[in-house]
Amino acid sequence: MRRSGAGGHRSTALASVDRRAREKNETRERILAAARDLFVREGVEAVSMRKIADAIEYTPAAIYTHFADKHALMLALCDSDFGLLREAMGEAAREPDPVERLRRCGRAYIDFGFAHPHHYRFMFMTKFPAYDPKESPCEHGNPDEDAYALLLDTVRACIGQGRFREEYRDVHVVTQACWGAVHGIVSLYLTHGEDPWVNFVHARESAELLYSACIDGLLRRESAAGREGAKP
Repeated sequence: MRRSGAGGHRSTALASVDRRAREKNETRERILAAARDLFVREGVEAVSMRKIADAIEYTPAAIYTHFADKHALMLALCDSDFGLLREAMGEAAREPDPVERLRRCGRAYIDFGFAHPHHYRFMFMTKFPAYDPKESPCEHGNPDEDAYALLLDTVRACIGQGRFREEYRDVHVVTQACWGAVHGIVSLYLTHGEDPWVNFVHARESAELLYSACIDGLLRRESAAGREGAKP
């Protein structure tokens, strides 16, 4: 019986530790969500730690128990949001054919933008202060962690296999053109999608149409012809 009682005390203590850890994580997520909202609406430079604290009715001191300063908070938010994007590209990253992988990465990016509009606005439509990539918990250039590195490696593989036309050999230019194609239309819909002047419809279809046209324009004729022949 005494052993059972001791075990019960340990279970209670562990449950208490788990609860505190969960509450700490929930508080951290509230801080990040408030910071994201303010950064998008007012710009990173205009937002102070006090303003973030006021938004969730915390004291500034409480914020500092989670983040050393605003710079650390911004890096944590970047790591969280960009990590979510890389996670969304996980299935696409496993596709062995680089051209098809490039298509799937684009679709995953489009889906992410429409599924997480506030994250997207922070990540790609808000200006960040300059920082050293070495400060990020994400390993810069590692395609397993870095979504841009995944895209870069995929384009490099397409070029290395001779899938693209000869004039499209610059891996950085091609990568950024592909990124720009999907970003342009996603950001257009997020910014003006409810504008009554334009009847915006079928956002995903429009985004995928543009991205497919971009990739098809890069392909050698035989690659593009093969794809046409494969269509039902």
